[in-house]
Amino acid sequence: MGEFTVSIDVPLEHMRNLFGSRDAYIKKIEEDLGVMIVDRDGAVRISGEKEAVMKAAHVMRELIALSERGRDLEEQNVNYAIEMEDESGKDVLLEIDEDCICHTVNGKPIKPKTLGQKQYVDAIRDHMIVFGVGPAGTGKTYLAMAMAITAFKNNEVGRIILTRPAIEAGEKLGFLPGDLQSKVDPYLRPLYDALYQIMGAESFMKNMEKGLIEVAPLAYMRGRTLDNAYIILDEAQNTTPAQMKMFLTRIGFGSKVIVTGDASQKDLAPGAQSGLDIAVRVLSKIDDIAFCSLTSRDVVRHPLVQKIVRAYEDYEAREQRRSEHRVKNRNYDRGKR
Repeated sequence: MGEFTVSIDVPLEHMRNLFGSRDAYIKKIEEDLGVMIVDRDGAVRISGEKEAVMKAAHVMRELIALSERGRDLEEQNVNYAIEMEDESGKDVLLEIDEDCICHTVNGKPIKPKTLGQKQYVDAIRDHMIVFGVGPAGTGKTYLAMAMAITAFKNNEVGRIILTRPAIEAGEKLGFLPGDLQSKVDPYLRPLYDALYQIMGAESFMKNMEKGLIEVAPLAYMRGRTLDNAYIILDEAQNTTPAQMKMFLTRIGFGSKVIVTGDASQKDLAPGAQSGLDIAVRVLSKIDDIAFCSLTSRDVVRHPLVQKIVRAYEDYEAREQRRSEHRVKNRNYDRGKR
């Protein structure tokens, strides 16, 4: 089969954005799709086998269109465009980019960046309770916070309540100094960070003083009824079944609840059941409760984080198979006796 070539005109002002630093994005497309890409006076020539060239051309046209919308291309955009090209061949990035949730205090738009994130955001819009389960870096908490702040600013709810189980992440922290708020703040710091970035410190402090935004440990939820509120339970994998039941039964009229967690990063005592795991099994058939499973392909932090998550997923899958194999062999040996 002869070599196939396609030429694409790239506007000069988008050339640098498309190519990336030291042509990193173009090299990535060449390496993953097995093509050769050459720049000739504003026209990019793609050469190779026809199918690979057509895929590369579609990826590049999609990235150019994204750049023309004013987006600074990132490695994650390139990786995801290549990955989705193998599956759908549609303009997935452009479809996702149309959904802007809100803007940070610095004017940066907050949007879903993957199909999984888009489905998660849509589920939050359409359901009263949403469980977002997935590994670190998939935007579970950040997107939930953006949706909560947007609803609060649009007067769809009267307040925002953010909560986490105050549990040590595998380390004994001892007695922390200060008053009660000082003691629990370290556990809630990631929630504060997202609030500052999206809402701004001054606006956050003003609303917190009025009691319109509350950041508190999960234990503070007991005995309350939470009406007309946007409620986010973060790190839900560290709840016990009793805590999860307590939390879900606090929900009042006009409220929306988002529960986020990573089932692979539990900090509970050995042998303890996770309230998140139990809730997913118990509530899966109830209407108006949505369950969104994000995966390593939805990781939007540094690309190395995605590789780390995938490496751990592969390792845990191998260990699970070995464990099942050992159990099977033990049962077989007992049967022979």
